[in-house]
Amino acid sequence: MCTQERKRLGAPPEPIPGRISVVGVCSSGKTTLVEQLQALGYDARQTGQEHSHVPDMWQRISRPQVLIYLDVSLPVARQRGQNYESGYYDEQRRRLAHARQHSDLFIDTTHLTPQQILEQALAALQRMDVEPS
Repeated sequence: MCTQERKRLGAPPEPIPGRISVVGVCSSGKTTLVEQLQALGYDARQTGQEHSHVPDMWQRISRPQVLIYLDVSLPVARQRGQNYESGYYDEQRRRLAHARQHSDLFIDTTHLTPQQILEQALAALQRMDVEPS
């Protein structure tokens, strides 16, 4: 589909080759993973999808080739410093539903260290032939 046709149909813009977007609920490890990937030379970005009512914001703003979805349990999110009620946590997950459906990689970070999360992400990126910029 050409760019003009995509715009006319309201379709999200074409992904940017090599671009990685990381989404997830608060305290799932997004910032840490993005910083680690950037330090290795990847074009990685965090998209605040959990705060948006626009389901495909992650596609329209970040335009990723690869979407990584990080999840964490509510009790562990609270241990990591998030002091929110279960209703707000559930709302974030609802806002992330579209991203979760379309994610290329899903990582439950509940019982993982930042290094283990990075290793899973790097293994998946290697399988997808996505390399640092």
